[in-house]
Amino acid sequence: MRNTPDSTPATAGRRPAPAQPAATLAGTPPDTIDTQLCSQVLLQGRKTVEIRHNGAIYRLQSTRQGKLILTK
Repeated sequence: MRNTPDSTPATAGRRPAPAQPAATLAGTPPDTIDTQLCSQVLLQGRKTVEIRHNGAIYRLQSTRQGKLILTK
């Protein structure tokens, strides 16, 4: 079936499920879960985001070339 204005796919307009904190995934401790996050979810349209890890602040930056830089 072709995608025409009268026949849209069932998933059209649906938003992806929000990312859940690792600790809520089936009650498994966060340090035992392998997780993948999309950089767009982390950055939310910004070029830079600060991440607190073990009491230190790290900066995650997106470059013009589409690469990521993580600095302390």
